[in-house]
Amino acid sequence: MPDTPQNRWIAETGGTRGPDYAQRFRELAAAGEDVHGEAALVDALVAPRSRVLDAGCGTGRVGIELARRGHEVTGVDLDASMLAEARADAPDLAWVEADLAALELPGPPYDAVVLAGNVVVYLTPATERQVVRRLAAHLRPGGLLVAGFRVEHEPGVATPADYDAACAAAGLEDLHRWASWDRAPWDGGGYVVRVHRLPDPRA
Repeated sequence: MPDTPQNRWIAETGGTRGPDYAQRFRELAAAGEDVHGEAALVDALVAPRSRVLDAGCGTGRVGIELARRGHEVTGVDLDASMLAEARADAPDLAWVEADLAALELPGPPYDAVVLAGNVVVYLTPATERQVVRRLAAHLRPGGLLVAGFRVEHEPGVATPADYDAACAAAGLEDLHRWASWDRAPWDGGGYVVRVHRLPDPRA
C-alpha cells in the first residue's frame, strides 16, 4: 500500500518550530518591519467587529492583530508548538488544534476565513479541495475566503490554478487577485493573494 501523504509543514519542521517562528517576527517588528499586512487587508475587506477564522494561524500573529482591531477571532492550526506561542501571547482568544481538511467548528459561521503565511503550499498533498470545502462550510453567505501564498512549481504543492479550481469546486465566487497584501497587481509573479466569496442567494 502507498504511504499516506503527510502534512508538508509537519514533515518539514517536525512540529517544533513555534518558538523560533515567533522570535523571528518579534525581531522583524522590533526592526521596524510591517508584520501586519495580512491583518490590515482582511480588516479593510470586512465590516467592523466581524467574526474571522484564522486558518493555519501558526503563532497567532495575524489573528491577534485582527482581534486588536476589534474582530472576534478563532485560530486553528495543526502544529501544537505554534499554538503554544499563540496561547501564551493571547490567552483570551480561541485557539484550536485541528486539521483543516477535517475542520468542524461549533458556533455561528464566520464573516471571513484567512489563510496567511503560505498555508496553502504547506497543506497535505491532494487535500486542497477538501480544505477549501471545509473552510467554505464555515462561511456565512457573502463571507470571504482570503489566502496569500508563494507560487511554487514542485510536485504535490498547490499552484494558484490548483487553488482557484478548489475554490470553484466549493462554489466560491472569484473576487480579487493581487501580488501582495497591499493589493499590488498580480503579473504572474512569485506570490499571490486571492479573495473569493461564498455566494449569498439573498443578494
